[in-house]
Amino acid sequence: MPKGANQKMKILYLMQLFLEETDEEHPLTMQQIMTSLKKQGIQAERKSIYSDLEALRTFGMEIEKTSARQCGYYLAERTFQLPELKLLVDAVQSSRFITAQKSRELIRKVESLASIHQAKDLQRQVRVTNRIKTMNESIYYTVDAIHNAISENKKIKFQYFQWNVKKEMELRHGGAWYHISPWGLSWDDENYYMIGYDTEAQLIK
Repeated sequence: MPKGANQKMKILYLMQLFLEETDEEHPLTMQQIMTSLKKQGIQAERKSIYSDLEALRTFGMEIEKTSARQCGYYLAERTFQLPELKLLVDAVQSSRFITAQKSRELIRKVESLASIHQAKDLQRQVRVTNRIKTMNESIYYTVDAIHNAISENKKIKFQYFQWNVKKEMELRHGGAWYHISPWGLSWDDENYYMIGYDTEAQLIK
């Protein structure tokens, strides 16, 4: 990328820097900010950075200045506070509904909502007895598809299956298709239950 293009993106690099690397315990001095920008090929004077910080504040970022002798700057307020992120991580890790692989992916995304320093506090392992993670990765997307069908007032069709002793997927009821008008999803005891109208049986199930 040409040097001039980097200069134009200076304020975006500053925003990224504050989002990823700062929090109340980890402010950056003006010299550290200038050094980080220099690594991106951006030469910046203090006066222009002060102006950019003010622009970011106007945009809505709560960038604060420490009162210490060697002053620093940090992002004071985020969409989610650290205790809230910890709660989300714990919920994801302890859920049977979410596969182990999907849990890791979601937690990495949750970590991106914190600074790199706070993200280390989110790398926790919740121990829950008798709580085995599901092996079915598609469940995550199936629930989303059902929600979409409900909001769009559409029918869905599906087959029942079970796992045999060889851990192979085996269709039940001869592989028959069920046609349901989904009305809602109920979350009970770590499981999702779909409530809907069975067209063939003419019953709410």
